[in-house]
Amino acid sequence: MAYGAALVDQQLCASPDYRRWQPFGQVPAYRDGELELFESGAIVLHIAAKSAAPAPSDEAGRARVTAWVIAALNSVEPFAQMVIQLKESRAEALLNSRLSALSTWLDGNEYLEGRRFTASDLIMTTVLRELVNSGTLAKFPVLDAYRQRCEARPAFRRALEAQLKVFRDNAPAANA
Repeated sequence: MAYGAALVDQQLCASPDYRRWQPFGQVPAYRDGELELFESGAIVLHIAAKSAAPAPSDEAGRARVTAWVIAALNSVEPFAQMVIQLKESRAEALLNSRLSALSTWLDGNEYLEGRRFTASDLIMTTVLRELVNSGTLAKFPVLDAYRQRCEARPAFRRALEAQLKVFRDNAPAANA
C-alpha cells in the first residue's frame, strides 16, 4: 500500500485547521481520501481492515488483533508513559494539556461525534470518571458536564448497574 508522509511543526500542530483534524495537536494524523483519522490505534486498525497482511481475515483473528491493539494502548502504554513522565515530572502538565484540548473539542458539542453518542463516548466517559475523585475534572467544566451527560444516559446507567451487580452479588458478607 503506497503512502506519503508529511513533516509537521509545532506551529502547524497548534493551528485551527490541524486541530480540526487532530484535536490534540499531535501526530499521527492520517488521511485516506475523504477519511481523516487520528490516534495510532484507530489508524492501524483502519489500515489492517484493508489488508490480510497486518491482520487475519477471519472474524476471530481480527477481534484478537483489535484486543491486542487496545491492550497495548490501555494496559501497557499508560504505565510506560507514567514512568517516562514521572522521571521528567511532567505528568500533570501533560494531562492538563490533553484535557484542555479535549475540552476545546467538546465545547459546543454534545458528544465526541457531534450530536451522536458512540462507543467512543462510552470509553472516554469511563476514562474521565477516573479523574472525578482527584478534583482534576472539576478544573474542566466542559468535560465534567460531558461526563455527567454521558453517565445520565439510561443505557450507561443500566450497563454500569449490571457491571456493579456482579461485584455486589459476589462480595463477601460484611460481617462474615
